[in-house]
Amino acid sequence: MKSHPFTLYFDEIYSSGLDRTARFPVDRYSMVAEKLIDLDKDQRINWAKPRLATKEEILSIHDQAYVERFLSHQLGEKEIRRIGLRPWKKAIVERTLRLTGGALDALECVTTGGHKIAGNMAGGTHHAFRGEGAGYCIFNDLAVCAAKALNVFGLGHILILDLDVHQGDGTAKIFESNQQVYTVSLHGKNNFPFRKQISDYDVEFENETGDDEYLKVLEGVLHKLSAFQFDLIFFQAGVDGLASDALGLLQLSREGLLKRNDMVFSWRESMALPMVIFMGGGYAKPIEDSVYSFTDLFLEAGRRVV
Repeated sequence: MKSHPFTLYFDEIYSSGLDRTARFPVDRYSMVAEKLIDLDKDQRINWAKPRLATKEEILSIHDQAYVERFLSHQLGEKEIRRIGLRPWKKAIVERTLRLTGGALDALECVTTGGHKIAGNMAGGTHHAFRGEGAGYCIFNDLAVCAAKALNVFGLGHILILDLDVHQGDGTAKIFESNQQVYTVSLHGKNNFPFRKQISDYDVEFENETGDDEYLKVLEGVLHKLSAFQFDLIFFQAGVDGLASDALGLLQLSREGLLKRNDMVFSWRESMALPMVIFMGGGYAKPIEDSVYSFTDLFLEAGRRVV
């Protein structure tokens, strides 16, 4: 039976919805898209435009008062400062809803569409809590997708494998009492957030941890996870562990991240589980380093479904 292609959701608003003066690599999304289009010679990536997440979907996780304030452009200055991405454009609302919608679309690909892997070329907004955002994250797309997978699609157990260099603190807090969502975070010990939450499985790395130690630890984590029964994997695939990342503090190489991705995809295949890829963080200087590593990630995902 012919495999479904790797469907990747992207919209220009992922970049254009942010102000160009924001202290954030605004162009990285469009840069990755351009690079992928150029390098995907075998056309293994099926590009798709994300829909807008509905208010009902957002409210499955987030507090109504917070959601209403954001949608009506009524968040306070302190709330906005905690999130970042300033100064905000009016388009921040559509961008956030479409970013979350892209993750939900990818979820539907692997739950009802028969796909092995699907992805959103943004998101992984793991610092958002139920009633507040933080660290460039407004709504927690991982959590919103998990809620839909459990409550609408009827899945039993979800693994959130968060390999961004920053702990998935919002996700950990949201699901701290939920036995159906297993949160795993491998992150820098001294990175933001400085007040960590408790995931189901946390691994902290010291500053300047390199490829060999990181990959050895990841191998052990995946081996332990093989004993669990999951129905779905969410892969938060941030590349901010790169040595050149301005916010990362680790010393991973592009080759190390390639091996990381290979290990995760190979493990997924051994478990025969569907996967949704969330882009996660990447703030390298130069930003091209992050762009190349994100491009590697999505090209490899495309190769894995053929």
